[in-house]
Amino acid sequence: MTQDARFEDGGDRPLRLIAADAEDLLVISSLVQDAVFPVGEMKYIPRQQRFALLLNRFRWEEATRKRQRNRAYERAQAVLSFDDVAGVSTQGVDRTDAEVVMSLLSIDWQPGTDGAGRLELILAGDGAIALEVECINATLQDVTQAYLAPSGKMPQHPD
Repeated sequence: MTQDARFEDGGDRPLRLIAADAEDLLVISSLVQDAVFPVGEMKYIPRQQRFALLLNRFRWEEATRKRQRNRAYERAQAVLSFDDVAGVSTQGVDRTDAEVVMSLLSIDWQPGTDGAGRLELILAGDGAIALEVECINATLQDVTQAYLAPSGKMPQHPD
């Protein structure tokens, strides 16, 4: 008698996701909710039209399983990058102190004309990073193995 494969049998593999439309972007946004990063880990390279963040994301895809099995929650270091970026602006972000830690709450899409638009990375504390883009072209890629979340807790948000 054979058994169907279970999700747990797949092992912990690093994420590598690409977003090319608003629906894809929602998936990436949900997986980077509550990610933290020092201001010094964000970079815009105008000639490559690329904006990237090295962040420490909460592993939401494992949270239910960890809770059910009474196991410690995890984070992973990941690169969140956006291509086809024409410009970047910030609000409430002190870029003079590279050690200030920001918390990413969501990524919002505001469509413009001909596929172009504005991506807004909403940060805790009324901060935001706005990316003027020619199209949605985002990648989320884990670059380290999962590690125990330092707080040991799942992030919580007041209602």
